[in-house]
Amino acid sequence: MGGTSTVGRMASRWSYLFLAVVVTAAALSGGLRLVVPAAAGPTADPPGVRRQLAFLRAQLDDGAGTAAQQIFPEGYFFLHVLYGLSWVDLGLRAAEEERGTALREARWALDRLDSPAGREPFSPELAPAYGVFYRGWTNWLRGGMLSLHTARARDPAELTRFAEDSAALAAAFDAAGSPYLPAYPGQAWPVDSTVAIASLRLHDTLLPARFDGTVDRWLSGVRQRLDPETGLLPHRVDPVRGAPVDGARGSSQSMILRFLVDVDPAFARAQYLGFRERFVATPLGLGPAVREYPAGTSGPGDVDSGPLLLGISLSATVVTLGAAQVQGDAALAGALANYGELAGVPVTTPWSKRYALGAVPIGDAFLAWSKAARPWVAEQVADQPPSISRWWRLPLLSLLVLLGAAPWLPLLLARHRHRTGTGTGTGAGAGPGPGGNRVPPSVEQPVQSDG
Repeated sequence: MGGTSTVGRMASRWSYLFLAVVVTAAALSGGLRLVVPAAAGPTADPPGVRRQLAFLRAQLDDGAGTAAQQIFPEGYFFLHVLYGLSWVDLGLRAAEEERGTALREARWALDRLDSPAGREPFSPELAPAYGVFYRGWTNWLRGGMLSLHTARARDPAELTRFAEDSAALAAAFDAAGSPYLPAYPGQAWPVDSTVAIASLRLHDTLLPARFDGTVDRWLSGVRQRLDPETGLLPHRVDPVRGAPVDGARGSSQSMILRFLVDVDPAFARAQYLGFRERFVATPLGLGPAVREYPAGTSGPGDVDSGPLLLGISLSATVVTLGAAQVQGDAALAGALANYGELAGVPVTTPWSKRYALGAVPIGDAFLAWSKAARPWVAEQVADQPPSISRWWRLPLLSLLVLLGAAPWLPLLLARHRHRTGTGTGTGAGAGPGPGGNRVPPSVEQPVQSDG
């Protein structure tokens, strides 16, 4: 029995030591992910994005697009379009002769969007056909692919399709009484029209300019219909007049600002600084994150924002990384990237990288697209916005130090008690330390005789 008990105690001790090592290693790993640069700006290859795209391609081949469609209405579309756009962003960083992979993968994504499955959620009865969401994003991706070629190497059929789709979008904007076209029957969101207008700017960069008038009228209409509470573009509008229905929200602002810089850099800068002031927060003092509703207000989460914790939207926080990067806000982009490396618990192999154990591929797609962000039309912004505190990591690092040290404190305390003889069951006259007179069990005590 004594031997069995001893073996059990030894197994328990070694199990605890193993757990302590694991916890400390995890804390150390978290600390490194928090301080090692995780964003590369608009020119260098963004860390880990190619491996993320390898993971996403495998997931898409395995039906992740269809699965995402069951979660929200544009799941299939977003997974494919963000995959293709991320490859365009990577390709624009490379020399032309090294862009073959980016072109091939972007084409693969566009082919799946330009199919019955890609168009299935959208109405062909809208103007333009299938709505501004579908036509704007696909036009942007097609234009991005053309950007990867020199003018002589561009496919004439692709150029024709890009010009035709751009003209259809411009005609719809010119005929509308609102700057915001519907994405679905009777429903309009400013973010969708911003993407489409950015694609017209891209058209006028790649081909002879045709749409300056359309874009200028759009900007004028937008300025007349800003959210009165924040001065930013609203989240949702009346589909006929374009009047705000829902005020500015983080999940749409973060994406609007990603594209607005390629439409009008000065207007985008003013909008970005207003957004940064009202939506970027540090809940509980633990790093930067992005609110779904402006500071001082609150509201429910939905399919756009995801669940809200302390008012913070995970999706808005991820997409803001890209908006900050195209705005030259390296401090915020780097902080959000590092925070993502800690909170996203990435699993990295030599071939792939996934966050949250790969359970939500659409999240990986948004993060890869955000880390790869760069302007496609505008020049990179040079002037920096107000920086964030250089000490933002300190509370998180302190928590990680406490987490890493916690498993060792009971062991250190037990060792201290053993050395000083103050542990349970020890003490003067009882313990093996100074003053104790416990006799080893192998030594027999003499028996006192009455005689």
